[in-house]
Amino acid sequence: MDGSELDWPFFDDEHRAFAGSLAAWLNDTAVFEDEAAPDSSVRTWVRALGDAGWLRACTTLDVRALCLARERLAYHSALGDFAFAMQGLGSGAITLFGSPAMRTRYLEGVTNGKAIAAFALSEREAGSDVAALTTSAQRDGDRYILRGEKTWISNAGLADFYVVFARTNGSGSKGLSAFVVDGGVAGFDVSERIDTISPHPLGTITFNDCAVPASHRLGNEGEGFKIAMATLDVFRTTVGAAALGFARRAYDESLAHARSRQLFGAPLAALQLTQAALADMAVDIDAAALLVYRAAWTKDCGAERVTREAAIAKLFATEAAGRIADRAVQLFGGRGVTRGEIVERIYRDVRALRIYEGASEIQKLVIARAGLEN
Repeated sequence: MDGSELDWPFFDDEHRAFAGSLAAWLNDTAVFEDEAAPDSSVRTWVRALGDAGWLRACTTLDVRALCLARERLAYHSALGDFAFAMQGLGSGAITLFGSPAMRTRYLEGVTNGKAIAAFALSEREAGSDVAALTTSAQRDGDRYILRGEKTWISNAGLADFYVVFARTNGSGSKGLSAFVVDGGVAGFDVSERIDTISPHPLGTITFNDCAVPASHRLGNEGEGFKIAMATLDVFRTTVGAAALGFARRAYDESLAHARSRQLFGAPLAALQLTQAALADMAVDIDAAALLVYRAAWTKDCGAERVTREAAIAKLFATEAAGRIADRAVQLFGGRGVTRGEIVERIYRDVRALRIYEGASEIQKLVIARAGLEN
């Protein structure tokens, strides 16, 4: 990746310096990408990112910096991007809505890499439909008793704390509240680990009469939906940035392969169909980058919500990354589907991005409704 987007007016000198320094650090840093041991790889990434100071961006919530970091990390390592992203998403609600005491207790560990964060929202019957959550939190004096189950939770069993969304009253979105739950407390259990095509620490957690101090509630009772949406409003754009990083790596690998692979006595790059595929990749990448950094810039300029802009950025960038990864595999031929090839790994890595933090279909609903309501 050449960093040419840094010349765009979306960025200031601090962003350019941040991106350049991170890229240089990554070029000198080992890639901890052991798919057979994702837990230890993520722990290593978190400590390395914390020691080097990169995790400070996870709590300052400069969206352009978050996007620049995820793009560069994804270019190098899916687990490196995952480690960084979950430090931000897992602690984002505390940064935005936590009391001073809560921020002091948790955010230092996030930034120095000594504490791993998690965001526990999804349930088996309530993924994109957040208002359908059934995990309950019943007030009992100066504490809440949590009962229920969360699944598809990143860093399940690995995290030191979880931001958990549970129902405190009524039905629908207005009955939800948010809590910080420490890993390992009584009544908390990791009941299942989930194996996916791109291995990450992922699993199901359960709450069986799990007592949480009332002081660990974020915001007021009934503000859980607002807290979840505000957190996702910051981090949804960064999913598009990660997709952009994967796409750029697939494109660069494809360029190198097209130049070096000989076919019918000439480089693969000499074929017009190869050139057409590379052109389509380049167009998708530039369009995705413009949409991602427009959304990030808009948020950083003070917009209270960037729901529509973030949805457009995530939708286009993740779908484009899927197209680019697929074309890269096709250009590589048999090598493209061989385990251990970079483009084979990217093909698996990008697939989940079109699902988590709001599937592509949900993003289309968000975009359409924003237009219809105006």
